[in-house]
Amino acid sequence: MSQRAKAELFRQLHQGPRALLLPNIWDVVSARLVEQAGYPAIATSSAAVAWVLGWPDGERISREEMATVVARIASSVAVPVTADMEAGYGPRPEDVAATAKAVIAAGAVGMNLEDAVSPTELIDQTMQVERIQAACDAAQSAGVPIVINARTDVFLKQIGEPETRIAHTVRRLNAYREAGAASLFAPGVRDPDTIGVLAREVGGPLNILAGAGAPSIAELERLGVRRVSLGASVMRAALGAVRRVAEELRGAGTFTALADLALTDDLNRLLSESRG
Repeated sequence: MSQRAKAELFRQLHQGPRALLLPNIWDVVSARLVEQAGYPAIATSSAAVAWVLGWPDGERISREEMATVVARIASSVAVPVTADMEAGYGPRPEDVAATAKAVIAAGAVGMNLEDAVSPTELIDQTMQVERIQAACDAAQSAGVPIVINARTDVFLKQIGEPETRIAHTVRRLNAYREAGAASLFAPGVRDPDTIGVLAREVGGPLNILAGAGAPSIAELERLGVRRVSLGASVMRAALGAVRRVAEELRGAGTFTALADLALTDDLNRLLSESRG
């Protein structure tokens, strides 16, 4: 399948009838395991990629280093890949355009783009619209209509008074939709009533960050959510398994966690199968 065809397929996966489920990954073997489990697309987690390479989250890793990992993942699977590219690796529209070009060169067909510049501040809405438009223009010029998943951190960063956050989120995400974003991401929301309002008032497919304490997939679908991500929590779970094994080995000197959690798959065979 061509990259353009994968981009078009990935866009269609946001149209239902079921929500697009994305247990975010960070390397080739995690991508292959998710693909093997039957998922129609693969999504990276920028935090997880950064951590596995020894960097903190928050654009401490370079665009080039992130794109290199994305390229290895995209070449290892047959399904569409969408890349979490943080806030675009630079404040200007031309920076985001360069990031979109790097995503396409890596073989991916989607891109997350955040609007936070600090733990307490969001990028000016007008500037973020220009940045999204720049990414879309770069994709159009490259002939690969990548899916921009435009994220606002109003809820995640707790921007403004609580009673203003729904309207602020809706205003931003609808502006991002008008700018060309195909999917609209509102992490930090778990209350079903709030999710339902967002799904009704945001004029495009709504992406929710799920996990422990969030509504079930069935409930999110009932509320109108079209895309569900797990973010860095999948890697956190994997690292939790590492810590459990290490602590049990040093403490009790037993191997219960290792026996319970270790994969029995032939990973050499998994990674040797035809791909891409």
